[in-house]
Amino acid sequence: MKHENRRDVLKSRHAASVLWATALIGVWLSLATTLPAAAAELWIGGATVEITPDRPVALDGQRNARISRKVETPLSATALALQSRDGDKAGDEAILVSCDLVAIRPGILDKVRQKVKSRLPDFDLSKLSLGATHTHTAPVTAEGRYTLPDGIMTPTEYAEFLTAKVADAVVESWQKRKPGKVGWGLGQAVVAQNRRTVYADGSAQMYGRTNRPDFRAIEGYEDHGLEVLFFWDQQEKLIATAVNIACPSQEVGGGSNINADFWHPVRQTLRERHGQDLLVLGWAGASGDHTSRLMFGTAADERMRKLRGGLTRLDEIARRIVNGWEEAYEGARKDIRSDVRLAHRVQAVELPWREVTEAEVAEARQQAAKYAADPAQRWNYLWNQAVVDRYEAQQAGTAGIFTMELHVLRLGDVAIATNEFELFTDYGVQIKARSPAVQTFIIQLTGSAGYLPSQRAVRGGGYSAVIQSNRIGPEGGQVLVERTLETIRELWKE
Repeated sequence: MKHENRRDVLKSRHAASVLWATALIGVWLSLATTLPAAAAELWIGGATVEITPDRPVALDGQRNARISRKVETPLSATALALQSRDGDKAGDEAILVSCDLVAIRPGILDKVRQKVKSRLPDFDLSKLSLGATHTHTAPVTAEGRYTLPDGIMTPTEYAEFLTAKVADAVVESWQKRKPGKVGWGLGQAVVAQNRRTVYADGSAQMYGRTNRPDFRAIEGYEDHGLEVLFFWDQQEKLIATAVNIACPSQEVGGGSNINADFWHPVRQTLRERHGQDLLVLGWAGASGDHTSRLMFGTAADERMRKLRGGLTRLDEIARRIVNGWEEAYEGARKDIRSDVRLAHRVQAVELPWREVTEAEVAEARQQAAKYAADPAQRWNYLWNQAVVDRYEAQQAGTAGIFTMELHVLRLGDVAIATNEFELFTDYGVQIKARSPAVQTFIIQLTGSAGYLPSQRAVRGGGYSAVIQSNRIGPEGGQVLVERTLETIRELWKE
């Protein structure tokens, strides 16, 4: 009887052990499916090339044709290659290029991809993206926008030169990739100024005078956050940085000399402090309604620049960006990581066209007719005629859907999202505020899709918010926000 009791006890203990082991396995399996998988090693490569033309060119970004007189600062394109690797197994990848251009005009990205295709057979070309800093003193890259004189480098010739140079940078960045480390930080830099003034009658005007008696407000919010990525090699030598600021670089935008605008002194100063080989990518954030030019307070600004040693406006802007960068760097270098996750999604996002009204097409027809016979007014003619063409396609039911290439990346705790517009800051703020990422970088002008205005801007009217300035309106802007956030959230769920 005692032996039988002993066997019963042993059986009970064995059964309990099995149940306990089974429970532990269940817990382990549960954790394995809910905790993120171990991140792969991050490989980093980079390259920069000069894209300054060697002959006079037409300059992009204004209504009138401007021919370059001289080169004040060089223009550059900087490529950053990223790849996750687990031993010999390659994971996701991306090559992001920052270009000193007003926009990435149609055909430019395709040309670069074509020139890279045979040279990088192991890279997914859909994961290559180009972004423009939006300097208004860089060459025109598309034919037909202006009536141009003979004897200059044509837009077609420059586009061929440009895309060959950018392709070289892309290939070099990919071939140079090695194991490295990354960090991210947030600084502050008061650079962006909302450039739309609102008057007593509710109308708005880009760069409108603020000293008028009927001036009532600056239209929108300004984002002064300076989002920064830092990249180190295995020995923790800083090799590259990406600086994302919600402001286009057009401080000298009305000039007739080739100039990279404020990104040139920013790069110079950072390289003086952190090494001449430092790669610096300038990323313009959502800032279609912003500028670095002062809307008021110019006298006080000029006085302070004189007191600081006679700084130019470009020097002053660079000083603020570099100070914000250093602030971010101080924190980021305390949290350097090598085992972050990299995920990259590319999607074709369909956006509804902004509908052209009867009143809008009537005005556009009148203006197009006014400019049609004057070659010097070709830009203004095309600006208005495009509205007429859209209206006719709208009426015929042949307008279709506007399709935009969206890139969304997850790099550790950071989200990076692109768009092809001069995106009004309201949309960027929405994306940042609702994103699950610790920091969210927004890169605009990865294409050439025009201004995408807020609803309040459309109500106020004026350049940048009228139908001639927009292919996509607030309805499409909200679709862009939601699709971008959906994709970011998907990367945080995986």
